[in-house]
Amino acid sequence: MSAPELAGWTHVYSGKVRDLFVPADLSAPGAGERVLVVASDRISAFDHVLSSEIPDKGRILTQLSLWWFEQLKVPHHVISADEGVPAEVAGRAMICKKLQMYPVECIARGYLTGTGLAEYRQSQTVCDVPLPAGLVDGSRLEPAIFTPSAKAEVGEHDENINYEAVVKLVGVGTAETLRSLTLDIYTAAEAIARNRGIILADTKVEFGLDPATGEVTLGDEVLTPDSSRFWDAALYSPGQAQPSFDKQYVRDWLTSPESGWDKASDAPPPALPADVVERTRARYVEAYERLTGRTFA
Repeated sequence: MSAPELAGWTHVYSGKVRDLFVPADLSAPGAGERVLVVASDRISAFDHVLSSEIPDKGRILTQLSLWWFEQLKVPHHVISADEGVPAEVAGRAMICKKLQMYPVECIARGYLTGTGLAEYRQSQTVCDVPLPAGLVDGSRLEPAIFTPSAKAEVGEHDENINYEAVVKLVGVGTAETLRSLTLDIYTAAEAIARNRGIILADTKVEFGLDPATGEVTLGDEVLTPDSSRFWDAALYSPGQAQPSFDKQYVRDWLTSPESGWDKASDAPPPALPADVVERTRARYVEAYERLTGRTFA
């Protein structure tokens, strides 16, 4: 599961599921301003990168991100997804602007669930944002709220923070821009998804400063099942956990007696059974096809 070797590119970093490359010849015009982002078929759960891969996952998430970049009216980092992309990673790679990334995971929540629900049950807040009493798992939040987290190193947990902490990290003006852009993206995407019978419960986006333009620019992936929580609108029922278009099958199996794995231990998770791999892949494909209206080949 190591990063591929690509002629003309030098591998510089691997995250949980993505590998980053820079041009091998940095003396070429514009080379220092570009980065190749390659999405692998790796999958992570509970802050572990699993030994099993999900076939076509990298292509699905890349193509879905590209589709969303086309829908959103905000500056983004993609330069090209075809011209200049090495043939070995075609379909799962993008040549992007090199941004100065902000150390903040920008999260918008339009529904209460997950870690937000856990905090709400303790304090009736999420990231110190006060919420009404009586909300349950899956309750809609109107308007959506900005609930950032501080980026953690690979293998560590991101830490939920409040808006004041974002101000301390990036300054007042940038913090307001990050919050405004995040909520604008969520609002636009939520309406698009809803028209396709899918609920966008929450999403994580990342931004950086484009040194060439001075603009706050959308980077990384956007609105994929790895960075967002998508629910089937036809099955939506507040008061319980909702079936989602993401790693649900993986998480459910890993925490089942069948896996034999204790997520509280330091032991790595076991390999996934073939049926869990296939059902997870099918869920990613379904999300792509329902959102875009396109057939995944």
